[in-house]
Amino acid sequence: MGNVSVKLTGYGRVVTIAVLVAAFALSACQKRNERVLFDGKYYPVKESGAKGDRNSFVVTVRRAEQGLDAAREAGRHGGTRYCLKNFGTSDIDWTQGPDAEDAELELSGGNLIFRGRCVLW
Repeated sequence: MGNVSVKLTGYGRVVTIAVLVAAFALSACQKRNERVLFDGKYYPVKESGAKGDRNSFVVTVRRAEQGLDAAREAGRHGGTRYCLKNFGTSDIDWTQGPDAEDAELELSGGNLIFRGRCVLW
């Protein structure tokens, strides 16, 4: 089988670009509808397991300056989601968790950081 080369000119190029833009816009809207809001605000959350010990994890909540209480709940949700997805349990032993006093919270560059361990039976 030989290589096939397609050269778009004029109208074909415009149609291709329009289709790509529409597909991108549609995918962005779908993700926005899946967002979980806390106090009406979106807090991007990232969960990651520790190397060598997947039970342990770190949750980073961005935009914590929007509201600390809501950011705490977003972090709790992220930790629960991590444990459910990886181990089928929602039990967490927080080492640096959302119930800590304000002065004990780990804040870094506008991010709120939690650490915990999924509890397995």
